Amino acid sequence: MAEDLLKQQLEDDYTKDKVVTLDGLEHIRRRLSMYIGRRGDGKDPTDGIYVLAKEVIDNSIDEFAMGFGKRVDITLEGNCLTVRDYGRGIPLESVVDAVSKLNTGAKFDTAVFKKSVGLNGVGLKAVNALSSSFTVQAFRNGRTMKAVFERGKLQHSEETDTNEKNGTMVSFIPDDEIFPGYAFQTDFLVTMFKNYAYLNVGLQLVFNKEVYKSENGLLDLLNDNLDEQPLYEPIYLRGQDIEVVITHGLKYGENIYSFVNGQNTILGGTHLAAFKEALGKTLKEFYKKDFTPADTRQSIIGAISIRVQEPEFEAQTKVQLGSKNMSKDGPTIQKFVGDFISKELDNYLHIHPATADILLQKILASEKERKVIQGIRKEAKERIKKASLNNKKLSDCKVHFTDKGEEASRSMIFLTEGDSASGSIKKIRNTVNQAVFSLKGKPLNSYKASKKDVYENEELALLQAALNIDEDINNLRYNYVVIATDADMDGMHIRLLLLTFFLKFYPELVRQGHVYILQTPLFRVADKAHNIYCYSSTEKDAATKKLGRNAQVTRFKGLGEISPDEFKGFIGDDIKLETVHLTKEDNVADLLEFYMGENDSVRLDFIRENLRSDIDNTEEAQ
Repeated sequence: MAEDLLKQQLEDDYTKDKVVTLDGLEHIRRRLSMYIGRRGDGKDPTDGIYVLAKEVIDNSIDEFAMGFGKRVDITLEGNCLTVRDYGRGIPLESVVDAVSKLNTGAKFDTAVFKKSVGLNGVGLKAVNALSSSFTVQAFRNGRTMKAVFERGKLQHSEETDTNEKNGTMVSFIPDDEIFPGYAFQTDFLVTMFKNYAYLNVGLQLVFNKEVYKSENGLLDLLNDNLDEQPLYEPIYLRGQDIEVVITHGLKYGENIYSFVNGQNTILGGTHLAAFKEALGKTLKEFYKKDFTPADTRQSIIGAISIRVQEPEFEAQTKVQLGSKNMSKDGPTIQKFVGDFISKELDNYLHIHPATADILLQKILASEKERKVIQGIRKEAKERIKKASLNNKKLSDCKVHFTDKGEEASRSMIFLTEGDSASGSIKKIRNTVNQAVFSLKGKPLNSYKASKKDVYENEELALLQAALNIDEDINNLRYNYVVIATDADMDGMHIRLLLLTFFLKFYPELVRQGHVYILQTPLFRVADKAHNIYCYSSTEKDAATKKLGRNAQVTRFKGLGEISPDEFKGFIGDDIKLETVHLTKEDNVADLLEFYMGENDSVRLDFIRENLRSDIDNTEEAQ
């Protein structure tokens, strides 16, 4: 009866006055994840503020790609980013519409922009809508139009004479109502600018007076980002609308950068899949051996960039290509990439027999290692199968990353230390997309371990199986692999051991941004009317001052000390995750050697020089 009454009430409430039509920019502000992905505060290179920066710069890159303007000036003052290009400039009469009306732009006309990244008439509008201050100014043939907006609302516009060179200038400040507490990290911006330079030979980007340019395209990208000595000189192949560079190292996994129309497709797509397929097929035919494709790609370091007319991406953030064809009437991407690799790589290996021999030896070594562990893998899978029948380590969720839809993209697994630490998470997690894997203690130190050792270690074998990354990282079951350990010495040690495992055997998990650290509160500052959760001593001191003499401070030493009711807020919509990411300066081998190698005295000196002590004089209420 109650359900019927509720249903009737819901039907009565659903009237025409509840149907709301939002103008384009207001829709962007309310549903920004559709346009820029995550919000963030600037501490992660995939945060929304960097998407805004990229949307602006993409337009300048598209101008260069069409042959207009070889220089882009970029300045950052505080949180105000300004981009000035010397392209054709937006037609003056269209300046306001071009940055404020959705589905308005010249990129729907392939005669004006043949192979651009921005195709949906959304980019600059999203920047405008999500900025507290946004200014656009176009310069064309002695005249200029300037328009100023605040949170997407036009404040004023003016057309005047000018002596400036043709082009467009955009200046914006991301809205702190949308991105609270944000700040641009120059390291992330510089990485972005370098990638633009690598992909656009001849383009000069000037960021705060520092010049970024490339003479050798993807070859420069690979050489600048190598974190180990390659086995042979990188193979560099270039053709119409495609550029490829390939080499091999000695580490596990694959490290292949992929780009479409200058866009870094960190999740790959049809072009990367075509490249992998073509590489395996070409090497099998060249060496006349029936190699397993995975053996040809083991330890590969490479990059591929293609230019596609009207590319279709999986989302507005453009991190995965969905297109199947190079253009409306052109060849499939699979055929285009396959034909190029088959011809050019085959030619290169015939011309460079020494490189061909080194590559052959590498493939044979990978094949030999795979066969050695094949029997062990089979035994491990049998153990895992039996253990999984009564496996209390994994509390799985219903939707996984390999499924389709928005819920799948939110799938995550928490790696916790012991049953007590995982207890709170298990009780209040979202069982639709949040899984928990309970470690029984400190996992194997895999710094000196081989893949054989990993398969023989039941806990790491079970972890591999839970993530489903044993044979191919593309089968990863969770988008977010979250290390959730206590904020004490043991917790930090377990965190380090897990990171060692991922960096050594599955570095692409880290490179693709799937590995995170869960940030949980260290303190609760409370009085009879307030609970304030603090993540640092500084926050705790501020909260104590705010609540005054009646404030009581609780120090959380472990996840098990936080009640399920409290913990629910820390893994929900407001979850705080710190991305584990690798930069150009991060040499994986050196990192692992420093933190896990036999250099105790060096580490001790480092600790002595960098140790900080936060002395807490506040009485803790237990």
